[in-house]
Amino acid sequence: MPLPCCVAAVARRLADRWGRTGDAVNRTVVDPIANAILYEGYLLYPYRPSVKNRQRWTFGGLYPEAFGRAQGDASASQTECLVCGGSDTTVEVIARFLHLTDRTVGELDRPLAEWPEATEPSFRSVETLRVGDTVLQVWQEAEEREVYCGRTRLADLLERPLPARFAFPSRRWLEPVRKANTIMGVLVREQHGIEGTLELRAAPVAERLFKLTLCIANRTPWEDGTHDRDHALQRALVSTHALLGVEGGDFVSLVDPPDAWRDAAAGCRSVGAWPVLVGAEGQMDTLLSAPIILCDYPQVAPESPGDLFDGTEIDEILTLRILTLTEEEKQQMAGMDERVRALLVRSERMGREQLLGLHGTMRRLRVPGGGSP
Repeated sequence: MPLPCCVAAVARRLADRWGRTGDAVNRTVVDPIANAILYEGYLLYPYRPSVKNRQRWTFGGLYPEAFGRAQGDASASQTECLVCGGSDTTVEVIARFLHLTDRTVGELDRPLAEWPEATEPSFRSVETLRVGDTVLQVWQEAEEREVYCGRTRLADLLERPLPARFAFPSRRWLEPVRKANTIMGVLVREQHGIEGTLELRAAPVAERLFKLTLCIANRTPWEDGTHDRDHALQRALVSTHALLGVEGGDFVSLVDPPDAWRDAAAGCRSVGAWPVLVGAEGQMDTLLSAPIILCDYPQVAPESPGDLFDGTEIDEILTLRILTLTEEEKQQMAGMDERVRALLVRSERMGREQLLGLHGTMRRLRVPGGGSP
């Protein structure tokens, strides 16, 4: 039987499982960590398009297989982890990534009072377009994608691997740009189609201990023969990571496994992925498989006012850098998209106490094995 799989926003489906308290992890705890990974590289210092910063999307990129093979880039990731449970233990998986969207800017040959139906207005492509106080510019946006694989019993996974396929077709759409009631320009967005597979399998390791293996692969055709990485990124799974949940069992920490299972943990081989426990400390029902190295139970610092799209999250330095931009640079920044605009507004509204709170905090120290700090 194929692995149940649907591609959609999964909040409603997860509400029963990961929206409860007590025996399940609330996604409000997990999502801030996962989203920090998802949008790593979305915007680079100094927070506007520049010649200096062109290399975005540096973590978790899975390229079309033919391109990856020719260029030595990853086209698949593998997560291996341990589950303590029985044959009736159930597992579920969410693969998450970004689907890049190329946005170009068009200036209308003549302003329009109404948007034409069923036809495109006549326009010419430009690098920037000023509309009122906003400067619109060519940009590469991103759309969140989630592939949800429903609950599967370990007993079924032991019998045979369960594959799932997903696809997001290419599309192109236009958005009018208005000044008052007049249409002055157009934003043209285009996505290239992408295809991929998930495969989940299990193998016994010891009594009530099983190894889970999750493979995520980009199966998008690559036939144009170019070696241009920016071009390949349009068909890549960007910032790929996965959430794994278990019911009727527990995940085993691979960072600090119990002594009895230390050899089994050392035998797990993850490629392009780093699985850690997430949620409230001590809970063991949810695993985040990230493209970067994390500790178990990672947290976003409570002092952080919001996403800065930078994995190092040096909030004070990055916020001050935004505040020192010129008005023209801020207009360029605001013209990117809503996420960037929200970052600019949040930074400019930050109070003195909030800014001082970013200057430095001493965390509680811990000694592995339970010793005194």
